[in-house]
Amino acid sequence: MESFEQLLAESTRIHGHICAGQVIGVRMAMAALERIGIADPKGADRKKLYVLVEIDRCATDAIQSVTGCSLGKRSLRWIDFGIMAATFVNLQTEQAIRVIAREEARSLSESYCPEIMDKYQRQLEAYKVMPLDELFIFQKVQVLLKDCDMPGRPMRRVQCSQCGDWVQDCRELDVDGQHLCRACAGERYYQVVDPAT
Repeated sequence: MESFEQLLAESTRIHGHICAGQVIGVRMAMAALERIGIADPKGADRKKLYVLVEIDRCATDAIQSVTGCSLGKRSLRWIDFGIMAATFVNLQTEQAIRVIAREEARSLSESYCPEIMDKYQRQLEAYKVMPLDELFIFQKVQVLLKDCDMPGRPMRRVQCSQCGDWVQDCRELDVDGQHLCRACAGERYYQVVDPAT
């Protein structure tokens, strides 16, 4: 695997700027991959790795950059818990580790870089050198992944009985014996203002 500095530079390029979240995400991914036995996440081990992220913030871009996992490849999944955490799964060995960023690392940054007045810049620099056990909590976990959530071709496609949209990967809901997309089942996040013509 590339060095921390190389991975951080690439992550910063992809994300668009450097921030403490980039440092957290790069270090989190590097530590987790080592613990589950993934040495080449973008090469030889790319089909062995699955990552679940619990927040949609800067660190997630860094994790994607380091691991090569993505939503489009179905090797990255976002679980909206709002926690600065991610779980890394070796699909071959079933080893999994959940890594949580310690909240107290924010205040600990003062002892690592007291000369830096701006707290965000101080955190960014401190997180680069802070020992992993002060920055993260590591939990060995078991992740039960459904066949429909795995990378690869869709297992099935079902047409919504109401709107006609096609639903992939077991995301349809059965309501009163009908296959419905989530929008027609009441989970619509949008309102149609001009129907398709």
